[in-house]
Amino acid sequence: MNGGGMNEGRSASAASLVASRAASVAQDIDAAFDRLLAVPDDARARLYDAMRHAAIGGGKRLRPLLVQAACDLFNISRDSALRVGLAIECIHVYSLIHDDLPAMDNDDMRRGKPTVHKAYDEATAILAGDCLHDLAFEILADEQTHPDPFVRIDLVRALALSSGPAGMAGGQMMDLEAEKTRFDLATVTRLQNLKTGALIAFCVEAAAIMARLPHEARTGLHGYARDIGLAFQIADDLLDVEGDAALAGKALGKDAAAGKETFVSLLGVERAREQAHMLVEQAKAHLRGSGAEADLLRAIADYIVERDR
Repeated sequence: MNGGGMNEGRSASAASLVASRAASVAQDIDAAFDRLLAVPDDARARLYDAMRHAAIGGGKRLRPLLVQAACDLFNISRDSALRVGLAIECIHVYSLIHDDLPAMDNDDMRRGKPTVHKAYDEATAILAGDCLHDLAFEILADEQTHPDPFVRIDLVRALALSSGPAGMAGGQMMDLEAEKTRFDLATVTRLQNLKTGALIAFCVEAAAIMARLPHEARTGLHGYARDIGLAFQIADDLLDVEGDAALAGKALGKDAAAGKETFVSLLGVERAREQAHMLVEQAKAHLRGSGAEADLLRAIADYIVERDR
């Protein structure tokens, strides 16, 4: 078999592994949200309905899958991994609700259905996002997530850093500024490391925290997370240019319309694609000291640049 055939075989195998585990994780996350967001029989019902609309069904569930994959390295219980993944998904979904608002990206569709402010109203959407943000930390602080209170507070602190001004929200602010000024490649990279990469990095960091891994032993995991975070965003930029809106479940081409610089606008399609593949190989190299327990992490790295949505 030639090298191309071997690569295709590995890609098919990686895609199959990711699809299988992703389907299981998505089912678990939906079931957990269904329990967590049971609609009360009082005046809060509309709020819970809006949260359920945003949180249940659709989405790649990449972040909870990544938590599970990182937890595979340390034999961390599936329940603990699921709860941390659920907390991260709360943060991710809240950010999507707020990003879609008229004051931000002003989107009508998300995950193939109307955005929360379209299905309900702006005030309800803001509250739904706020509540999902709060639920994330409620989940992490619960002893069901981990028996060690020092581990739980480390998880809370790490997620707060990843989602706040030094992470996702700071990156979103830079993204808003990108509509008014021209960013160079270094600034776009910094933007995406915060807006997208910080939360992806937490998915891997959370497993290290639960495993009580010393900070000096986390270098390879940090490198893996950094590289797949950037590869993920480059792949998103490519999909924004070349993708199918029906498959994506959202509008495409918005960055170009807003005049924002992206990896694709700065590098061109081919160089951006090459860069994404180089980052994936670099990410997998960070796992070379691990065996089969890192197979899902390797498969996720491949999936990130091969997905169509």
